[in-house]
Amino acid sequence: MKIIDLLTQEKMSLSFEVFPPKTETSFESVKTATEEIAKLRPAFMSVTYGAGGGTSKYTLDIAKNIKELYDVPTLAHLTCVSSSKEMVQQKITEIQAAGIQNVMALRGDIPAELEGADRSHWDYQYAIDLIRELKDSNADFCIGGACYPEVHPESVNQKEDIKRLKEKVDAGCDFLTTQMFFDNNLFYNFLYKIREAGITVPVIPGIMPITNANQIERAMKLSGSFMPQRFKSLADKFGGDPAAMKQAGIAYATDQIIDLYANNICNVHVYSMNKPDVAEKIQSNLSDILSK
Repeated sequence: MKIIDLLTQEKMSLSFEVFPPKTETSFESVKTATEEIAKLRPAFMSVTYGAGGGTSKYTLDIAKNIKELYDVPTLAHLTCVSSSKEMVQQKITEIQAAGIQNVMALRGDIPAELEGADRSHWDYQYAIDLIRELKDSNADFCIGGACYPEVHPESVNQKEDIKRLKEKVDAGCDFLTTQMFFDNNLFYNFLYKIREAGITVPVIPGIMPITNANQIERAMKLSGSFMPQRFKSLADKFGGDPAAMKQAGIAYATDQIIDLYANNICNVHVYSMNKPDVAEKIQSNLSDILSK
């Protein structure tokens, strides 16, 4: 099933993101964790691309396994940075062969060894190049794109960021998923601005449950996310107690999701970090709401 078809239904839904193993030795444990999350029957599951430098082969293995075993719609991430057209075409063929209809088109992080390198000769400079490639291929994909409520780290300002986002949508994105955020007002403000700019595709807010203190610094480094005082107080109070921090982090994420639903945002995506217990608890907290 194409994700865009799910997003056009006026029904509250929850989806989860998982990541593939970095190495073959950890494949089975990651596979088991993603299967446990799939058993929750989310609206869909997205599988990131070569997490932490791991081979992208596992992205497709995990996505295909979820789809075939549990009939959960899957969204396979695909990045293009420093890739050749031949490499990307091969990946497109493999995704098609696996029967996956949904692709998250991303530029991807520039490898550390290529930071500052001349990129003018690269086949793909930005995600928009990959989106155009996907649209021009014979594949009939539903294409997702990423967006940043708090501005992409490499953008000059939000106005420029939204301009580039519209170009990406016009190139063929069917829907957008946001980077994590911890203050819903940032999302509502962003949504207003992009609608004003003529971006009308569905936008799925991405929520990250922070369940241990170590995640806070990493989340800020990855996304530059603003941490509201309410969240800082929570972390200061419970950060030294793993069990309490986990419970508080799940409660905070649940509260964010409930607020989004209450403001007519029907679809929410949770960055599960491959933690079935966290995914299950959040879904359980929302069980009666999701049954509406």
